Amino acid sequence: MVAAILSPMAYLPRTARFGSALRRLSYTVVLYLLTPVIFYRLVFRGLRARGYFSRWFERFGFFPDPAIISSIWVHAVSVGEVNAAAPLIDALRQRYPDELMVVTTVTPTGSDRVRQLWGEEVFHVYLPYDLPGAVRRFLIRVRPRIAVIMETEIWPNLFRQCERRGVPVVIANGRLSRKSLDGYGPVRPLVRAAIRSATFIAAQSQRDAQRFLELGARPDRVRVVGNLKYDMQVPESLVPQAAQWREQWGKQRPVWIAASTHEGEELPVIEAHSHLLRRFPDALLLVAPRHPERFRPMVQLCRSYGFLTACRSEDGLARPETQCFVIDTLGELVSFCAAADVAFVAGSLDPIGGHNVLEPAALGVPVMVGPNTFNFADVTELLVDRGACLRITDAESLAGALQRLLGQPELRREMGEIAMAVVESERGAAVRTLEIVHRTLAGKTPVTMH
Repeated sequence: MVAAILSPMAYLPRTARFGSALRRLSYTVVLYLLTPVIFYRLVFRGLRARGYFSRWFERFGFFPDPAIISSIWVHAVSVGEVNAAAPLIDALRQRYPDELMVVTTVTPTGSDRVRQLWGEEVFHVYLPYDLPGAVRRFLIRVRPRIAVIMETEIWPNLFRQCERRGVPVVIANGRLSRKSLDGYGPVRPLVRAAIRSATFIAAQSQRDAQRFLELGARPDRVRVVGNLKYDMQVPESLVPQAAQWREQWGKQRPVWIAASTHEGEELPVIEAHSHLLRRFPDALLLVAPRHPERFRPMVQLCRSYGFLTACRSEDGLARPETQCFVIDTLGELVSFCAAADVAFVAGSLDPIGGHNVLEPAALGVPVMVGPNTFNFADVTELLVDRGACLRITDAESLAGALQRLLGQPELRREMGEIAMAVVESERGAAVRTLEIVHRTLAGKTPVTMH
């Protein structure tokens, strides 16, 4: 987020003393001064995830001119946003077959996911840093007719350049947590100006819409359209594939998955599995670290506990004797969720905000989450209230919930059916967002919030 990167701006005089132009100049100067720090950050992250070492020029708007006449541009920062945008991007490609689709990301994992989903059928580069020159170079090369920005990516210079060039900006699947809203701090006036320049904001929920309004969005440009993640399509091939995998692992074994774990959650997950094995000695843990730099440490942690451990990249699949299986690849989480009896969605034990609970829910897999789910508050609360999701607090309660669910097949079946019904009842955001984009491209005013 803008505020996290630009914390040094807290030392500037209060923004009320600046005119709009001077505030923007101060913001830009600080960004340029931070460029060496940005390079250092890229190097540091590259030591743990080598994808950050490549394609640096793209992050400053330098890439071969694709000679685009015009394009529809969608920005999705990382894997989760790319997955959420997928139904909308597919719908846009179908509705506008003659338009080139440009998809930008920020992270290498997001880039990899774009390539997995669409290959060379879309034009993909990294979004440049929010420097005026970099943004101008990017816009000159991709020539977008519209910018569809996923979720919470609000960058002052980017939005300003789009406004100056007459490029309408639609914020799709708009999400704004209280933490993000309060965290803008010294750059809030610039973020407010950016959000007011947006052509339209398609918010996930009423709470998100109200926070965008509190930030400064124009009331006639905000509408609650729902969460695009509900529109994820479950490939029909997943069910027979999951059954085949279970045959190889041991068909009757209890299997649970810890999805998108972070470093601080790895030990609680392993401790919970250790407790679980006392009741279910043949239980299998599938664990998918959120970031590639945690793949190898996760394998080492499992083995340090004495668990028979295998990983996707080296062993292919678990075997009947495997106790922990580390999913050290990208883009396969949904496939492994389909083969699990229960899913713990991580990022929720630590104050990270939680990750997408809808992937296992759409597959009819009972869900468990920790106490910190502010990134997916409405979705998670809906599943908890309907009885499709359990909240846990620590390794001990995680182990207890696992024992309860794995010991009661009928309860798992009931929770799974409720989860699928919830997902089905909430679908439709992709169609509504597509209509907003279509009306915006046609120069018409989208229908506003009720």
